[in-house]
Amino acid sequence: MDRQEWYFEYEIQKNRPGLLGDISSLLGMLSINIVTINGVDEGRRGLLLLAKDSKNIERLESILRTMDTIKVIKLREPKLRDRLAVRHGRYIQRDADDKKTFRFVRDELGLLVDFMAELFKQEGHKLIGIRGMPRVGKTESIVASSVCANKRWLFVSSTLLKQTIRSQLIEDEYNNNNLFILDGIVSTRRANERHWQLVREIMRLNAVKVIEHPDVFVQNTEYTLDDFDYIIELRNDPDEEITYDVVDQNHMFEASDFGSFDF
Repeated sequence: MDRQEWYFEYEIQKNRPGLLGDISSLLGMLSINIVTINGVDEGRRGLLLLAKDSKNIERLESILRTMDTIKVIKLREPKLRDRLAVRHGRYIQRDADDKKTFRFVRDELGLLVDFMAELFKQEGHKLIGIRGMPRVGKTESIVASSVCANKRWLFVSSTLLKQTIRSQLIEDEYNNNNLFILDGIVSTRRANERHWQLVREIMRLNAVKVIEHPDVFVQNTEYTLDDFDYIIELRNDPDEEITYDVVDQNHMFEASDFGSFDF
């Protein structure tokens, strides 16, 4: 029988020497192996476990509930956020009202890249929006995540080096394994109808699409925020307000000093 992965998270109620050793011994007696362990929050530890029999997990849970030194927070099949929490030692912040919105600050770019790379590795259609002020690292993070996920990225519209507006793809670029990157502001400001026809074609592909500035994108298309599978917010600091007032004043979104690409 194949071993199954589980995620176990507990909060320390009474810290004492040897507590982790006792828990490790208990897992060993139940033939449950520890794959990874890390602190995931103040006073909390997260463990990825391997078990042959789910009954042993049930036994483990019943024993843990009797212990007054720890409080079981989670014992379940691991989700993506669980794996990343153990890997990086912190949880990704999630919007309390909108569960598909995840928040990052610039100091967490490593965690953001890892998170997006895991999303990019998943097969099939996925529409991801990323919000953030200019030069916070949105495009660079998308490209880095594409490299980690072994995906070929294609700029449909972008301001990374020059303003890029594409109105067609070559044959081998219509590939479901490619990752398509679009800047909602650039497309809205400079694109023609041929570009938007290409965008609609790409949206029908069974592939991953990443839209920078999704709020501007949906204001000018038939798509809505409900069409997005994930919304990522990237800030310079936790209190930074993401606003589009700067768009009208920022020459970054007009023709740049480096010129532009239309092809």
